Amino acid sequence: MRRYIRLHKIFIKQDLKKLMEYKVDFLLGAIGFLLTQAVQIFCLGIIFSTIPALCYAVNGTVVDSWTFNEVLFIYGFSLIPKGIDHLFFDNLWGLGYWIVDKGDFDKYLTRPINSWFYVLCEKFCVDALGEIIVGISLLVYSTLSMPSEIAGSINWLRVLPVIAVIPFAVMIFTSIKTATAAISFWTKRSGHVTHMCYMTNEFAKYPVKIYNKVVKTAITYFLPFALTAYYPAIYILRGESGWSLPVTILISAVLFLISQLIWRRGLRAYESAGS
Repeated sequence: MRRYIRLHKIFIKQDLKKLMEYKVDFLLGAIGFLLTQAVQIFCLGIIFSTIPALCYAVNGTVVDSWTFNEVLFIYGFSLIPKGIDHLFFDNLWGLGYWIVDKGDFDKYLTRPINSWFYVLCEKFCVDALGEIIVGISLLVYSTLSMPSEIAGSINWLRVLPVIAVIPFAVMIFTSIKTATAAISFWTKRSGHVTHMCYMTNEFAKYPVKIYNKVVKTAITYFLPFALTAYYPAIYILRGESGWSLPVTILISAVLFLISQLIWRRGLRAYESAGS
């Protein structure tokens, strides 16, 4: 374990050296990300400028509702585990799009190191720090601007178990990317499958109650991004869905084991490719 931690530090140092050589690329990437988030938050603000709250109704009766600040809190929280995964483990995208297809995966098999770890940690995406900072900023802003009756009802001790669960939320992102990227061992390219599954996390930025049962079940148990965003955020805000914290740990462990099984079987099926 110590050896892998030391190697990961070396990979990070190498990527930081590259960053110093290509500062403009980093700045453009960071600006692009900030603009994307700004547009999404701006659109959210436009929606809430016309309605007092996002409501969930059953047979015409409002059962639950969320203010703009609460939705913004959920949105901000969703960026934190996603940003941590982006920061440390984003190289898995390359596996599905070009590494296997071009035959570049061979180098990962010729080094005295676990191939999955090598792919996972080869790239350190510093621009993901912006994602994490934006997420934390939205949490702080939404909390400070909440009506006093909502902010006063929050028990901040609930933050502690949520913080403990964040690594498992990150594991959900990483495991889904691992499983879908490993499909490329059979198909040569699987980036679009990874993208399709990964983008499901966009649903988790909003209260899951507003979706139908199919979508709600899918983003809670099968592609469980709701466990990385909505459920922990609403637990902090209202103390609801406390059951989701142990479930997050359980499902993340199951997804990790499944992703490793797919990875190992994919390695057996891998045939070098390239032009």
